[in-house]
Amino acid sequence: MPNIKIFAGSSNSDLAKRIADRIGIQLGKVTLKKFSNQETWYALFVEVGESVRGEDVYIVQTGSGEVNDHLMELLIMINACKIASSCRVTAVLPCFPYARQDKKDKSRAPISAKLVANMLSVAGADHIITMDLHASQIQGFFDIPVDNLYAEPAVIKWITTNIPGWKECCIVSPDAGGAKRVTSIADQLNVDFALIHKERKKANEVDRMVLVGDVTNRVAILVDDMADTCGTICTAAEK
Repeated sequence: MPNIKIFAGSSNSDLAKRIADRIGIQLGKVTLKKFSNQETWYALFVEVGESVRGEDVYIVQTGSGEVNDHLMELLIMINACKIASSCRVTAVLPCFPYARQDKKDKSRAPISAKLVANMLSVAGADHIITMDLHASQIQGFFDIPVDNLYAEPAVIKWITTNIPGWKECCIVSPDAGGAKRVTSIADQLNVDFALIHKERKKANEVDRMVLVGDVTNRVAILVDDMADTCGTICTAAEK
């Protein structure tokens, strides 16, 4: 049975370290640098006598912050492990990059999520682990196994542990697209839910919001799958 090796990209090394500690293994050693022309240079370092040959490799890299740099870094890391004869390479992407662009909503718009899926496969990834995909159909963009995990159990645990009187709360989705997510949480907590219908004139700018549901004199818990400027969340909270 192959040994597990966990390596961290530069986007979230703390998460990778916590995962390795939880499993009880050492985090793999890597060196990530840039050439003077800003191209990424990657080298895999292990203890003397060790290698990733025949090993089960997991690379932790999320799609936040400097998204393009982190994505390219991940692709290079995957390929480096693959050509070093790893038996399997799994990309752990808690936040999947370009997940918003999952369909052609305009005549000349790209389907960037599909492009990212293709790039990961071509680089040599054998398996993808991600969380709360912005659109679940993104799993179908891959020809390799994809595990789309959900933060829902952790969210429920946090609510019941940290919010006094949570049984009287209301779970609120800041947009109609998140209705399925909040209804699932509300059902498990046996509480009410509400949602906000929002109208946009352009990305990241909400023009008008309408609350559907009753949150009067109740703790409203807003649940969303991603937040960039947090404009939607803040405006919804004011509602």
